[in-house]
Amino acid sequence: MNTLQSQDSVYRTDVLIAQDIDAYLERHQHKSLLRFITCGSVDDGKSTLIGRLLYDSKMIFEDQLAALEADSKRVGTQGQEIDFALLVDGLAAEREQGITIDVAYRFFATEKRKFIVADTPGHEQYTRNMVTGASTADLAIILIDARKGVLTQTRRHSYLAHLIGIRNIVLAVNKMDLVDYDQAKYEAIVADYRGFAQSIGINDFTPMPISGFKGDNVTDPSANMPWYSGSTLMAHLETVELDTTVDQIKPFRLPVQWVNRPNLDFRGFSGLIASGVINAGDAIRVLPSGKTSTVTRIVTRDGDLPHAVAGQSITLCFADEIDCSRGDVITQVDAPTQVADQFESTLVWMSDEALIPGRPYWLKIGTRTVTATIHAPKYQINVNTLEHLAAKTLELNAIGVAVVTTDRPIPFESYVNQRALGGYILIDKFTNATVAAGMLHFSLRRAQNVHWQALDVTREFRSGLKHQKSAVLWLTGLSGSGKSTIANLVEKKLASLGRHTFLLDGDNIRHGLNKDLGFTQADRIENIRRIGEVAKLMTDAGLIVLTAFISPFHAERDLVRSMMPEGEFVEIFIDTPLEEAERRDVKGLYKKARNGELKNFTGIDSPYEAPESPEIHINTLDMTAEQAADLIVSNLLD
Repeated sequence: MNTLQSQDSVYRTDVLIAQDIDAYLERHQHKSLLRFITCGSVDDGKSTLIGRLLYDSKMIFEDQLAALEADSKRVGTQGQEIDFALLVDGLAAEREQGITIDVAYRFFATEKRKFIVADTPGHEQYTRNMVTGASTADLAIILIDARKGVLTQTRRHSYLAHLIGIRNIVLAVNKMDLVDYDQAKYEAIVADYRGFAQSIGINDFTPMPISGFKGDNVTDPSANMPWYSGSTLMAHLETVELDTTVDQIKPFRLPVQWVNRPNLDFRGFSGLIASGVINAGDAIRVLPSGKTSTVTRIVTRDGDLPHAVAGQSITLCFADEIDCSRGDVITQVDAPTQVADQFESTLVWMSDEALIPGRPYWLKIGTRTVTATIHAPKYQINVNTLEHLAAKTLELNAIGVAVVTTDRPIPFESYVNQRALGGYILIDKFTNATVAAGMLHFSLRRAQNVHWQALDVTREFRSGLKHQKSAVLWLTGLSGSGKSTIANLVEKKLASLGRHTFLLDGDNIRHGLNKDLGFTQADRIENIRRIGEVAKLMTDAGLIVLTAFISPFHAERDLVRSMMPEGEFVEIFIDTPLEEAERRDVKGLYKKARNGELKNFTGIDSPYEAPESPEIHINTLDMTAEQAADLIVSNLLD
């Protein structure tokens, strides 16, 4: 489409809007939508290219153009030409730094198609934002500065785009004007990229030489590169085929977002169809419960439908009153999705704080949120060489493969088959920050082969034999706070009352069950996880379990709490100031830590996260150990 055609198209659109706005909206509504992302290394010209697309597509108006020209003069653009990057880099911090630091979305349209474009950061520090932008994209434009060629960030973004499932790749060799439109330079870059692309599974991509700043091959063919006979970027974006039917031919999957019950006569299950087709009268299965029923109605805001397809938001009504809630997945009765609680997964780590194997995180997949722990990585991937590197953790922007365990079975699909039920995010339980994006590969065989054995003698029966209610009294506090002393006194008092108890002490456990663990953050987490499992077994036996552990992290104490039935976990904060604990220093540990002889010592060079709302708060400066024990026993008996 040349410039005159573009201007004529805009004129005809303006006339249509003025004469018949309804006709314009109707035509616009039925255009196809392409979501695409621009990515690559720092200063490859991503924002400039998007600004050029908006400008040449006549998607900015005279007042915007005047402001843009003024901004360009103010920042001293060479030759007083328009700096198109200013159209997209709207944040003051981005302008000051000269780099994009967040995802900027822009919406525009041509006569043939509507577009949503995500301008993502090129700096390695903000790779997580690139992943965010790519997660919903149909196409990726990988930009390369013609002067620099293929860089590490080019490889990383290409790997991530392919990993996330983007199959339409455009290799835009940008800034050709700065290498005098050299054909040999362009072809060498394309050959270099093709070798890397094939090694990661990208067997097909569309290369093109462009200049976002000058406009060469962006919307109009470039007279400066007569040796290039391919499509312009805009023409390719307007005509690239999007296979919108793929999800419709897959088995039916509907993650339930909410349960609709406006009155006693109506009960429906609402959500966005991830894949497949559903008809009124179809037999369905709800997972993970496995309950079955039949669809009686397919309800939408515009009325009932005889059938619905992938991409539609609907409400289903069933013939039977079966259990179904948010996070469940509705499937065809004869083609259910898989259900498991252990998986192999690829993770893209997106947090400044490294992965801590064994720490519980929130895992959000589809419409379901569960607790998950990540095992030590099997390996980390070097994006330059694709070598598998040994790794004990994952740092910011690292890509690795690890085993993921959830606290309950969840419905899922392999990510390559279904993004909605195969992709997930990890959320830090304490800060609520998203720390990783992940893609599930498959469930582990042990998750399918190991099943819970139902027993006739229940935990309630065992507790009844002892005439008591099971509980875990979890004493936490700094070393030297008095946990072990108080726990010992509590057990003695409970024993004198005829209660059946067992005391798990931190030092004692490390002489046996946990003698293989050190005091790194990962080992501390595993130490608490094991103790939690032991405590749970003891409560199943009907015992009152006392524990005396520093247990410095919120997340791990919450993990143990989640293992127990409601009300059985009693968190007891033995609150002693660090200065007082150091003054006591019964074992001489603080002195060693201060002298550098003990590493990762809580309170000195490793943090202690005090409980925010414990069931019992003991201030050891205000009461003796005997008084503290009496208070705990009194609370327990009450």
